[in-house]
Amino acid sequence: MKFLSSLLLLAGFLASPVAAEQPAPHPETRFLERDGGRLAYDDSGGAGPLLIALPGMGDLRAQYRFLRPLLVAAGYRVVSLDVRGQGESSVGWADYSAHALGGDVLALMDHLGAPSAVVLGNSFAAGAALWAAHDAPERVRGTVLLGPVLRDLPVSPWMRAALWLGFAGPWRTAFWLKYWDSLFPLAPPPDHAEQRERLARSLHEPGRMLALETMIGLSKADTDAILDQVRVPSLVVMGTDDPDFADPADEARLITAMLRGESLLLEGAGHYPHVEAPERVAARIVAFLDGLR
Repeated sequence: MKFLSSLLLLAGFLASPVAAEQPAPHPETRFLERDGGRLAYDDSGGAGPLLIALPGMGDLRAQYRFLRPLLVAAGYRVVSLDVRGQGESSVGWADYSAHALGGDVLALMDHLGAPSAVVLGNSFAAGAALWAAHDAPERVRGTVLLGPVLRDLPVSPWMRAALWLGFAGPWRTAFWLKYWDSLFPLAPPPDHAEQRERLARSLHEPGRMLALETMIGLSKADTDAILDQVRVPSLVVMGTDDPDFADPADEARLITAMLRGESLLLEGAGHYPHVEAPERVAARIVAFLDGLR
């Protein structure tokens, strides 16, 4: 995590966010009751093939606000889901693992009466897409993995100390938001400040930072172990300046090879290529999806 070196400069916590333009409209929130809590989602509707989109840890389903209309315009039905402990989904779950999130995807498909779907997952939630595909390959037609964090990456002792310090006090939300700001090196979206404020309000709600800390502490060894077992078509989308990886391009090549999938590398983009360059990402996703029909 290259962002940690800058985060150790605590004076940077209060840096001013990017000025916002007119915020995008937010669709109606719906809920799915699960054993242990409830999950919030929105649904574009329509009769097109179903896409289920999950944000990464410590973020909101609104990260798909730019990609969703482009995919809907291409004829797809898009359902965005707040993962456990985040956004408008409840906290206090016994299990925050990617495998558990994959089960939520399949439960949502049941709830929607959908026999199949393509699953999009960002960061940690890319693992949820793979677990859904692993557990129900007959129902998951494909996966789109956006800035996927699927393996335990090397973390030095000083990085571990920095993480401990960052989450050790009342500044932990500011710590996380400073990191979140660093994930858009190419082009922060025009409504970045407004989305940052929404995310800050969410993370200040009781239990949300604890859920985030729990996710951060989870090993991804179980997801790593299924990478060469998933056989549904997969598209890996990675920014070449993603700060979560020492060499994002190399990580993309490795994951793509293990999945026998396809890939798109976006020069200069960070951890949210679908937010920084939604038109380019949407065009590649639509080409991938059209190939599944």
